[in-house]
Amino acid sequence: MNITISREVLLENLNIISRGLPSKSPMPILTGIKFEATDTELYMTSSNTDISVEVLIANQELIIKEPGKTVVPGKFFIEIIRKINAKNINLYLIEDRTLVIKADRIEYKLHIMDYMDYPKIDFVTLENPLILNAPVLKSLIKETVFATAASEKKPILTGVNFKHSQGNLIATATDSFRLSQKIVKINEYNDFNITIPNKSLDELLRAIDNYEDEIELYFSNNKLLAKYKNVLFQTRLLDGNYPDTSKLIPNEFPIVIKFNKDELVEAVERVSLLSPRDKEKDREITYSIIKLSIKKDSIIEISTTNATIGDAKEELIPTNIEANNPIVIGFSSRYLLEALRSFISTEISLNLSGEIRPFIIRGDKDSNLTQLILPVRMD
Repeated sequence: MNITISREVLLENLNIISRGLPSKSPMPILTGIKFEATDTELYMTSSNTDISVEVLIANQELIIKEPGKTVVPGKFFIEIIRKINAKNINLYLIEDRTLVIKADRIEYKLHIMDYMDYPKIDFVTLENPLILNAPVLKSLIKETVFATAASEKKPILTGVNFKHSQGNLIATATDSFRLSQKIVKINEYNDFNITIPNKSLDELLRAIDNYEDEIELYFSNNKLLAKYKNVLFQTRLLDGNYPDTSKLIPNEFPIVIKFNKDELVEAVERVSLLSPRDKEKDREITYSIIKLSIKKDSIIEISTTNATIGDAKEELIPTNIEANNPIVIGFSSRYLLEALRSFISTEISLNLSGEIRPFIIRGDKDSNLTQLILPVRMD
């Protein structure tokens, strides 16, 4: 293999390929990037068994002097290319054992890995795609993935469930303590019900961060492939049936409180500075407990009591309130803040049906987004 390529083009594609590189792997070969140069095209592949990524480079910034195949140590190769300042980079093999990287007066020699040891990656057949605009897919991920479970005790909850039915694409995430659901209208397509690992969605989100055009999605029984530009991004799917969450969302809300979102976020952030950190037994993480009270004069008080540090409270004037009786409800401030930040709306509403029943958050400009949080008993 002997190629010359624009450093800018190479680095841009390596940043995408890096999404599939494992930090650790029982298969050392997977820490490498597979290169395959044909007479006119260069393929680069990475995989960590959960995610596989392939990019195809075929443009005037690439000159292939000699086709060939190799596997190079991934992280070292990427760091080298990042540090090089030259416009073009020449890559060639010596006796199929060493990769030479030359750029201006710079030269590196990397010991390559055995190409024959690299596992065959079976990408999903590119037939019958579901086509989404990138901003739509990005919003589906951003507004739900944070609500997935961190613990592997219930593996299915570590992913976001994507379901299509009657022209609606529904993305749902829950960790048993909260729920996030986004619904978008799409063109006619076959019904499906899949759950995608949260880590895969995080990496896909980073990969398409600056991409704004169409993305093609292809499905198999246990894989999902996203195709855009010159990239194939494939992830495994989680096994098992995602729980039916439709009955979790209350239908009636005797108490509806509307806030300016930014004012509520800032108040919660200030009060939660002193909130006690408790541990959720299932997740072994800390979260901050605060309480919201409706006073008789329709003033909203957000407060916390910490026996070891002190107390904090702040009063807020809602933009509107519908409530017949006073109420005190406790919940995780972190859950509330993460839910609020998923909205683009400037005004949001807290819809309550009781002190120990789940409450719903909705936004005036986010009619298709629902956030649910389970309260904490305050006795």
